[in-house]
Amino acid sequence: MTNTLPAHPDATWPELLPGWVWLCGAGPGDPGLLTLHALNALQQADVVIYDALVGDGILRWAPQAELIYAGKRGGKPSPKQRDISLRLVELARAGKRVLRLKGGDPFVFGRGGEEAQTLVQHGIPMRIIPGITAGIGGLAYAGIPVTHRDVNQSVTFVTGHDQSGEATGSLDWEGIARGSQMIVIYMGMKHLAHITERLMDAGRPASEPVGIVTSAATADQHVLETTLSQAVEDSARAGLQPPAIICVGRGVLMRQALDWQAIAQGQPVRDVDPLGRGRPAESA
Repeated sequence: MTNTLPAHPDATWPELLPGWVWLCGAGPGDPGLLTLHALNALQQADVVIYDALVGDGILRWAPQAELIYAGKRGGKPSPKQRDISLRLVELARAGKRVLRLKGGDPFVFGRGGEEAQTLVQHGIPMRIIPGITAGIGGLAYAGIPVTHRDVNQSVTFVTGHDQSGEATGSLDWEGIARGSQMIVIYMGMKHLAHITERLMDAGRPASEPVGIVTSAATADQHVLETTLSQAVEDSARAGLQPPAIICVGRGVLMRQALDWQAIAQGQPVRDVDPLGRGRPAESA
């Protein structure tokens, strides 16, 4: 494949060497959200082991590579994490240029840390390539900023389930509810009722805005605006299915003004101020 990377004014692009594994984030869906390092890796790899959230549009940048699917989807048969990690070791020891491609960022609820530990334990050289995580990039594609100086100056990222797939019992929901203006929840659709109940029990108002973004940053993206008390009913009525990002906080209301995809299609949007003061203040 012809290299499509631009010339770098200060250095050459790094080489993926035989026997190495690069753990790489592919972003939330849109191939344009790949980093240049990720594109460079795709063009060099002998083998790409990819997750369920990595689309065909991204994999087409690696026509020379063997593609191995290692996706995990809730409630469906999935490869065990240890088997995936050891496969990386096996391929590297066979002299392959190995790219482990993960949706979003490999170190944000992506088990990239576990895979990296396995590589270190077996003496396999590696490189970490961050990616745009869905909790930031996916919400941006929905027109929801995770921080806004007038609305929310703090954000907390949490997972909606534990290693067994059950609702996680290790999270301090009361502390999260008190301490963060915006809460972003990965992999939370299965336990949405549990999550919303815990947050309301911890003092978050039933009327608090909730945004649910499914298939973020893809052609199938769908966005539901609801509230904590109505989120379960509204999501069921809308037929929402994972993968989804759930966000809780007044910043969700900014979508009414910042839905840039609707603007691009000529649809009207409302210029709102979540603090109820009229139009948002101009940036200084």
